[in-house]
Amino acid sequence: MNIDTHEVLDAAATKWNFLKFKPGLVGGHCIGVDPYYLAQKAQEVGYHPEIILAGRRMNDSMGKHVTTEVVKLMMRKNLNVMKSNVLILGFTFKENCPDIRNTRVIDIFTELTNFDIHVDVYDPWAKKEEVYHEYGITILDSFSNDMLSNYSAIILAVAHDLFREITIQKSENVVVYDVKGVLPKEMVDARL
Repeated sequence: MNIDTHEVLDAAATKWNFLKFKPGLVGGHCIGVDPYYLAQKAQEVGYHPEIILAGRRMNDSMGKHVTTEVVKLMMRKNLNVMKSNVLILGFTFKENCPDIRNTRVIDIFTELTNFDIHVDVYDPWAKKEEVYHEYGITILDSFSNDMLSNYSAIILAVAHDLFREITIQKSENVVVYDVKGVLPKEMVDARL
């Protein structure tokens, strides 16, 4: 419908009691795992927790959704998908935190590689050894704005403060996708 989610949230936030939850990847343990414990217990006592399970299905499918949107944007710009280079900014499950437990960024990474895309990941908060041990991914040691021209798509997956300072320019040669909606709207091709 071409309705910008963040504009809707901004409008709704004018109501005094509105809680401004933003779309994104839901990792970690509290929201990413614990609802399954509640759902299992509810089912054991004869209740089918449809809303909880629907929420988890939605959250669990976000990596595939983001990947599909990025690939469609690349195709609209006539960019080669297979064998292309894509950069994911962020790997931890939340911003400004080194915790990679149950990160859903891995879903985007995996889905992209299913398209035979080469994926680089940069996250200054994540411990390189831990990411490799848990997920088999070698994240980049460093990053500079000069590197951006090496990629057909850039996905800002985690809203680390450092990433807000990166100057990304969308163009016909690159897709910029902002999962967290923190970059100015005019700098990105799409956002969740």
